[in-house]
Amino acid sequence: MKKMIVTLATVAIVLTVYAMAKETMETTETIRQKPRIEVVFVLDTTGSMSGLIDAAKQKIWSIANTLAMTEPAPQIKMGLVGYRDRGDEYVTRHLALTDDLDAVYEFLMDFAANGGGDGPESVNQALHEAVTSMKWSTDETTYRVVFLVGDYPPHMDYDNDVKYPESCKLAAEKGIIVNTIQCGTYADTTPVWRDIAKKAEGQFFCVDQSGSAIVQATPFDANLAELSVRLDSTRIFYGSQEEIAEQITRVERGDKLYEMAPAGAKAARAKFNASEAGSDNFLGGRELVMDVSSGNIDLNKLETDQLDERLQKMTLQQRKEYVAEMTAERTRIQKQIEELSLKRQDYIKQEIQKNNLNDTDSLDHQLYECIKDQANKKNIIYSDGPVY
Repeated sequence: MKKMIVTLATVAIVLTVYAMAKETMETTETIRQKPRIEVVFVLDTTGSMSGLIDAAKQKIWSIANTLAMTEPAPQIKMGLVGYRDRGDEYVTRHLALTDDLDAVYEFLMDFAANGGGDGPESVNQALHEAVTSMKWSTDETTYRVVFLVGDYPPHMDYDNDVKYPESCKLAAEKGIIVNTIQCGTYADTTPVWRDIAKKAEGQFFCVDQSGSAIVQATPFDANLAELSVRLDSTRIFYGSQEEIAEQITRVERGDKLYEMAPAGAKAARAKFNASEAGSDNFLGGRELVMDVSSGNIDLNKLETDQLDERLQKMTLQQRKEYVAEMTAERTRIQKQIEELSLKRQDYIKQEIQKNNLNDTDSLDHQLYECIKDQANKKNIIYSDGPVY
């Protein structure tokens, strides 16, 4: 009998260990399989590009939503390199690859088209810095891509300048695809833009000077913008004072965005932040509602000085009730955003049809087709078309 008990106990232990190991393996596999996407836009910010820059400010969240439309939900990082020319206010300005897309938007909002005027720009320097200065991942499964956007070719007569063929070679060696988007029809740009795309295993396409983006106001934009504010208000940050201060900076960045962004951009941001792919941008780090609901943190074990001001004056029971209330509120808001975002997308598609707009020539569609083709080679599958 004793031997039987020992044997059963041993079997139980083995089964428990096996189940734990299996769960760990499945969790690791899920993390490993989560698609990773890194996108850097290299953008001419000289005076002739004002229309495209305005379109980019309208469309950055729509592009993020398009990237998010794959399963499982991807991890998305974006970076920016704005360029002009030697003798202008600046030659290049950078924002490093980040999952904080509010920071990307803020950086983009600070761009105002100016300078230029002599044709060729410092394309060579901008492209080289995009390839070499960004902290690209080295994981072979990551879709790493540069979109070079401009209307004039590079200066090929500058000293101390890395010419684009060398940068394209480095990009190909690193597995970074470079796509080129020509704005306008300046003839001398086309062969160079095509050559850059060919050398860096990318695609070339052309849009009109303003970018040909689909920008359509809808009856749902204002409600989505309001829901976005309410969704942001459900965040409860915790941790060290430094961590909480960093998160407060994120809140202030969001407030600035609400003041400056057009309604359509706010609506698209709401959709992104309510999605699984947008959680990194929405949460931004240590966030109590998510961590308590997922079991990552126990409210009983948090010191008062680790909490933000809303919770510091509450009893433990009040804190638990407040977090539960915010959890339920967040779920309701996310559902509302999802429903309204679907209606918004359908409305825009109907307007495109009703007005006989040539969607296939739009920046939205051409970006989507490019991303769809290239991401597929990394087993990141897109099939639903662009999100507007």
